[in-house]
Amino acid sequence: MKFHKPLLTTLAAGALLFAGSVIAQDAPVPPPPPTDNMSPPVPPTPPAAPESPAPPTSADMPAAPPPPADMPATPPPPPAPADTMATPPPAGDTTAPPASAAPAGQIEVHSSMPEPPPAGPAPSFEQLSGGAKFISEEQAVAYPPLANDFLYADHNRNGKISKSEYEKWVAQK
Repeated sequence: MKFHKPLLTTLAAGALLFAGSVIAQDAPVPPPPPTDNMSPPVPPTPPAAPESPAPPTSADMPAAPPPPADMPATPPPPPAPADTMATPPPAGDTTAPPASAAPAGQIEVHSSMPEPPPAGPAPSFEQLSGGAKFISEEQAVAYPPLANDFLYADHNRNGKISKSEYEKWVAQK
């Protein structure tokens, strides 16, 4: 019977596990090198053994005061939300309202992208191309909406916009 392979496999696995546990042990972190080049190197100091704190004794702890007799067993309910909103600060006032002025409950935020500045009507193909058969990406910068949509307008992805591609883009715009 050949027990060599299972035995060697088991020994190799055990050795790897042992080596892994040895490598994973915490090693002290070496101190950073001195910043002054003229000072001699300082030998690292061994880490001090952590001291376990002594358990507190009853003499060390102050006695807890008894709860007052007039204290209710349950906390009072939170105040009801205000029905009216706080008045906005006057114009030019940059101070923040106090935290108590904010209404309780959910806050609704209405946010959207600002409208783009009007670019006017699209110029003719001849104006943008400079009399050429195509509009290059550098020429499209003259009309910002086209420069923004250049890849979309260039259907065949050749880096130039032909007259038919430009007319399709203007019609979709």
